[in-house]
Amino acid sequence: MSKLFQIIPKRIKRANGTVLTPEMVVTVTTQQHTPTPFYNGAKEVQEAYMRMYNYDYKKACCSAVDFDFKRLD
Repeated sequence: MSKLFQIIPKRIKRANGTVLTPEMVVTVTTQQHTPTPFYNGAKEVQEAYMRMYNYDYKKACCSAVDFDFKRLD
């Protein structure tokens, strides 16, 4: 059973030539039933940001503390 989450950046973050802004909101469906979308190294979150914004989550050294999330289901 998968879960649907909306991921919202908390603030503007500039790191390693990348910029993350609060307007860069993504919706993610996780593979497993979990309370947080960051449970497995944020694999789905990384893929969503790369696909929608060409933003490299790993290069920018992002973590769960940089984001707020809401469950949508």
